[in-house]
Amino acid sequence: MVRLLQIEFIKLWNNRASRVLIISYFVLLTSIALIASIKFPFGADVRLADVGIFNFPYIWHFNTFVAAFFKLFLAIVIVSMMANEYSNKTIKQNLIDGLSKKEFVLSKFLTVVSFSLVSTVFVFVVSLILGYSFSDYNEFSIVFSDLEFLVSFFIKLVGFFSFCLFLGMLVKRSAFALGFLILWQIFELVFRGIIRWKLFDSETTDTIMAFFPLESMFNLIKEPVTRLQAVQTVAKQVGEKIELDYHVHWYEPIIVLSWTAIFIYLSYALLKKRDL
Repeated sequence: MVRLLQIEFIKLWNNRASRVLIISYFVLLTSIALIASIKFPFGADVRLADVGIFNFPYIWHFNTFVAAFFKLFLAIVIVSMMANEYSNKTIKQNLIDGLSKKEFVLSKFLTVVSFSLVSTVFVFVVSLILGYSFSDYNEFSIVFSDLEFLVSFFIKLVGFFSFCLFLGMLVKRSAFALGFLILWQIFELVFRGIIRWKLFDSETTDTIMAFFPLESMFNLIKEPVTRLQAVQTVAKQVGEKIELDYHVHWYEPIIVLSWTAIFIYLSYALLKKRDL
């Protein structure tokens, strides 16, 4: 496995575009810290950090939700990685040199898992630093509660990148693969609208959509803004009560992991079927 990973990372690091995108991705993850300096002119200037977004354990929810939006940078790297294999004929050369098709797909999946794991550890470290810098609560039991959001972040990235890997294998052109990804997102949104309008109520529609790949990945980390204490307080003052379920349920990671297995199997099945 180490050999397979070494092969992939050598290819990626020797590709200038991939190298720039990977570095940009981690720089953007670090930029979450800049949110702390954003000020709102409510009488005296109020920083976002002062309203509790970096309080433990809320920070795990907030930072993983925000960091997930940057995953498109690595998605581009992954689909480009597959496109380059076909355009540069390295996939054929790897197979000639003795790499089996199963090992080839495994090497790509290991790259996906590595990106996801490093991203998760990176977000963990950044969140820990920000939390200890700004949080009002530093007790050990509070700091390390709600770590389920970090686990969900890891699973979400693995699932999303596996989908991108499959699209890169299917289409063989990075631009078309990313276009297909956008089209699939539009399809899920349109399908949701149709079944909600014509067939089911809101709750039933949400249940059905939870089994779709991109929707299931989004559901792993629900929006954290309405969970913020300041937002809850304002809502109460205007006579509203926000009661939403922000926690990760046991079946949500299972759905995403099932899609991950499907995407990796389909990637292998495509490669096995093709005459290279």
